[in-house]
Amino acid sequence: MQSFRSELEDINNPVIEKDIIDLADKISKFRNLQIDDDKFRSVRLARGVYGQRQPGVQMIRIKLPYGKITTRQLVHIANLSDEFASSTLHATTRQDIQIHYVSLDRTPELWAKLEKEKITLREACGNTVRNVTGSAKAGIDPNEPFDITPYAQATFEYFLRNPICQEMGRKFKISFSSSDEDSAFSFIHDIGFIAKVKQVNGKEVRGFKVVVGGGLGAQPMLAQVAYEFMEEDQIIPFAESLLRVFDRYGERARRQKARMKFLMAEIGLQGLLDLAKAEYPALKHKTFRIDTTSVQQPEPQPEGKVYPEVSIDNEARYQLWLQTNVFPQKQKGFFAIGLKTQLGNLSSDKARALAEVVREFAADELRITVTQGYILKFVREEALRGLYVALDKLGLANPGFESTADVAACPGTDTCNLGISSSYGIAVELERVMTEEFPDLVKNSDISIKISGCPNSCGQHGIAGIGFHGSSQKKDGLVLPALQVLLGGGVDADGNGRIANKVIKIPSKRGPEALRVLLADYDENGNDGEYYKDYFARQGDRYFYTLLKPLTSLDDLSDSDFVDWGEEQNFKVETAVGECAGVIIDLVATLFYDSEEKLDWANEAFAEGRWADSLYHSYNVFVTSAKALLLSEDVKNNTQIAIIRDFDRIFVEKGEFTFPEGSFEAHITKISSNEPTKAFAGTFKEEAAAFIEKVKATRTKQLIASN
Repeated sequence: MQSFRSELEDINNPVIEKDIIDLADKISKFRNLQIDDDKFRSVRLARGVYGQRQPGVQMIRIKLPYGKITTRQLVHIANLSDEFASSTLHATTRQDIQIHYVSLDRTPELWAKLEKEKITLREACGNTVRNVTGSAKAGIDPNEPFDITPYAQATFEYFLRNPICQEMGRKFKISFSSSDEDSAFSFIHDIGFIAKVKQVNGKEVRGFKVVVGGGLGAQPMLAQVAYEFMEEDQIIPFAESLLRVFDRYGERARRQKARMKFLMAEIGLQGLLDLAKAEYPALKHKTFRIDTTSVQQPEPQPEGKVYPEVSIDNEARYQLWLQTNVFPQKQKGFFAIGLKTQLGNLSSDKARALAEVVREFAADELRITVTQGYILKFVREEALRGLYVALDKLGLANPGFESTADVAACPGTDTCNLGISSSYGIAVELERVMTEEFPDLVKNSDISIKISGCPNSCGQHGIAGIGFHGSSQKKDGLVLPALQVLLGGGVDADGNGRIANKVIKIPSKRGPEALRVLLADYDENGNDGEYYKDYFARQGDRYFYTLLKPLTSLDDLSDSDFVDWGEEQNFKVETAVGECAGVIIDLVATLFYDSEEKLDWANEAFAEGRWADSLYHSYNVFVTSAKALLLSEDVKNNTQIAIIRDFDRIFVEKGEFTFPEGSFEAHITKISSNEPTKAFAGTFKEEAAAFIEKVKATRTKQLIASN
C-alpha cells in the first residue's frame, strides 16, 4: 500500500495529499483492529470507497460535479480502470462514474493517480454532500436564462471538505436545473435550484427558485418550494444554513428516517426555514458572490476544418439519429449530441476510442447525464455525418437518446450489497423487447423506464413513467425474484415533478410481458397527445392493478421463474456482507479518539485563519465528547440536539458539569448566534480542549468505580 506515496509528488496540493495519507492510515488501523467497523465505514465512504456484494473488493465512486469530464480525464479513468478495476466505467444517475472490483489496500494509490487529472473521490459516498448534479445541457440550452455551471461548480467547491457536512446523519443532495423544464430533477433533492431571472428597477437580476426536502427511496417525497426567487449571492449561505440545521437536528440512529425530508415532515417547512435563519449570524459568508467566468465553455473545432467524407449504409437510420440524438445549441451553428449507452456502461477500450472521436469532431468536454448517457458539445453541422459513422463503429450511434427505449438501471445484484434482484438483466431484456416489438418508441421521450435492484431508487424508478424495483416472493417454501411495478412518475409539461405510484408486484420473469401489456394499453386507450403520466392519472391505480393482476398468479410458475435474469442457479435473497474487525471495540475510547482528532482540526483551521471552520470543529469536539460520556451511561441518541439535551439532563442538572451560560446547550449552540471571529474561535477551541479533559477524567472515575 505504500506505493501510493510516490504518486503524491505530482499532486502539489498539501490538503489532498493529507487526505490520501489519512485514508491509508485509517486502512492500516482498521487492518490492525484499532478502528471499529462503523467508524472505518464512515471514513472510507466519505472517500468514495464503497463495499461491494463480492467480499474483499470495493466499488469506487468518482465524483464528477454536474457530470463534466474532459477527454483527457475520460482516458485517465479508463486507464486506471484497467490497472485497478474491471475495465468497465459505469455512469450513474448522479453523473458520477463508478468502477468495480478494486482492492481496499490499493484505494489510496488509485485516488492519488486520479488527482493528477483533478479528479476526486472525496465525499462521493457517505453522510456528506454528494455530487452536485446539474442539467447536462447547461451552457448550451436554448431555453436557459443563464448557464448554471459556475454556480454548481462553486457549490461543489464550497462544501468539499467543509466541516459542517462531514459526518451528518445521512447523505445530502443538491441539484441545479437550467430552466423550468427541471432537467436535473430538483424535486427529488434536499435542495434544488432552478435558474430564474427577474427585472429589478429595469435591470435583469439572476437568481433561483429554491425547493427543499425532496427525496426518493422507499418513502419518496416531493420537495417543497422554499423561495420562488432567491438572488444568486444568497444560494450558498442558504445551503450552508440548512446543512447546519440538518447536522444538528437530523436523525442519526434510524437510517430509514435520517434524510432531511423526514426532518421537514416533522417540523414543517416554515420550522425548517426558521431554524436555518437562526444560523445566519454564524455563517462564514452572509453573501457569496459567484464568479460566473470561473468555468469557461470548451473551444469548438476550428471553423473551416475539413472533415473526411464518409459513406452511410443506412441513410434512414442516420436520419432517425439526427431526429432523436442531435440537438441545436443556443450557440448558432452548433449541435449537441446525445449518446445512448446501455445501462450506463462503457468498456475502457470504448472510452478511449470515444475520447479520440470527441477530439476529432466536438469540443473537448463531455457531460454525463442524469439518465446515464453522455452529451457531446459544439459539433458543427458539416461534422455530423463523419461523427455519426465514427460513433457507429463504437456502437454509440444508436437512435433514441433519452427515449422510452433508453432504460436507466442501477447495478443491482451484480455488485451492490443492497440489491434484492437483478436490475441489469431485466433492463437488457426490456430494451430488447422495445427494439424488436415497439421500434417506434425510439422517437418517444414521454415514457421513461427506470429500474432499481431494491427500493432505494438509485435507478430512479420512483420518478419513472414505468418503473420497476427488485423484490422477492415466496411460493411453497421457495423464493423467486420479483418486481414491484410503479407507474405515472416524471416531470410534466410545466416542470412539476410527480412521484410514481406503486401498483402491483409480479414475478421478475414476467416483467417483459407487463411492459407489453402497459404499452399496448396506452396505444389503444390513450388520447391523442396525452402524456403517459396524465394517462395514468386519468385511469387511476385500480385500473392498472386490474390490468396487470393476471401476471401476479403463482399457480402456473415454471422452473425458470425461480432463476433471476442473467443467473443459472435458483434465486435467493443475499444479505449484505461488510468488513468485520473481528473483535469488540471500546466505542467510548473510539469516540474520545474522534474528539481529539477534531480538536486537531480546530487548531489547524485556527492557525490558517479559518475561524468559522475552527468553530465548527470545536463544536463537534463538544458533541462527540458528550456522546462518549452518555454512551458510558448506556444512553444512546438519535440526533445531535438529543445528545446535547441529554448531557444537560444527566450531567449538568446533577452538578457534575457547569457552564457560564447555565446549560451545555446554551454553551455550545452559541456558535449559531455569534459572528465567527478570531477571538470567539480561539476561546471556543480552548473551552473544547478543556471539556475533553474533564470528560476523560469523568470516564476514568467511572472505570475505577466499576472495578
